[in-house]
Amino acid sequence: MLTGSEIRRKFLDFFVAKGHREVHSSSLVPPNDPTLLFTNAGMNQFKDVFLGLEKRDYARATSSQKCVRAGGKHNDLENVGFTNRHHTFFEMLG
Repeated sequence: MLTGSEIRRKFLDFFVAKGHREVHSSSLVPPNDPTLLFTNAGMNQFKDVFLGLEKRDYARATSSQKCVRAGGKHNDLENVGFTNRHHTFFEMLG
């Protein structure tokens, strides 16, 4: 069985081989986004790109973004600690 680190590396390497830029995980506390308390999705670090406020020198990216979910639309906080699959911290591959 593969470890979490091995799965992450294989995922990122697959997309890098297809021409994507590997982008490091951004901070768990978004530095310039007062609408978010925590980074809760892999796309958060690209929000300004999606809004047309920022341009990057690459068109395709892959990342393993560290995320915290403790409320909001995808809130499953009440299940944390009661199941093996519900956690507030996770890494989102994209």
